Amino acid sequence: MGALRRVALGILWLLAGIGIVSGVMWGLTAAGIVKPLVVISGSMEPKIMTGDLVIDTKVPASSLKIGDVVSLPSQLTHNLVTHRIQKIVSDGGDTYTITLKGDANQFQDALDYTVTGEAWMPKITVPGVGNVIMRMTTPAVAVPLLVGLVGLMGITWLLPAPSRRDRTRHEQRDSPSADASVPVGARTDAEVATAARTADLVGTVAP
Repeated sequence: MGALRRVALGILWLLAGIGIVSGVMWGLTAAGIVKPLVVISGSMEPKIMTGDLVIDTKVPASSLKIGDVVSLPSQLTHNLVTHRIQKIVSDGGDTYTITLKGDANQFQDALDYTVTGEAWMPKITVPGVGNVIMRMTTPAVAVPLLVGLVGLMGITWLLPAPSRRDRTRHEQRDSPSADASVPVGARTDAEVATAARTADLVGTVAP
């Protein structure tokens, strides 16, 4: 039972760590500091593969240059498209018209992108994690995970933790016995006292 409880606690601590990381990422996303994106197409392979998780950060639009990979909002899909810059045209102010193309695509994107002020640029790519996130959010996976988590919590609450007495007994059982530390031929204090009393009696009754 103790081993089962330790395994359950270990899994719960692992899930707690994942929850903390997810909470931090949610906070940074809500604050507009980062934007996590799951790659759903192979248009940027082999640099960015389908199913990867991309973490974007904001950069000034004035710092963009041809060859950079950016994530810009598409007027067709209203989603961010992560492709490579092919052309940049400035209107003389803080607005830029940008042409993008996926590395694996034969042609440039159908429409240009208008960027003002700032743009999103990939900074970290985590291979395969996007697929994991998408699968975990589906009901077929999320529901069993939730049930399993509740079960693990029940195991840790219902199974008692080893008491101090049990731990002491275990330590005593594993430690060497007291007799093993007594040299061969040595006598204990009780044996010495008994021998002394016997000698006194013998001396008393001797002629």
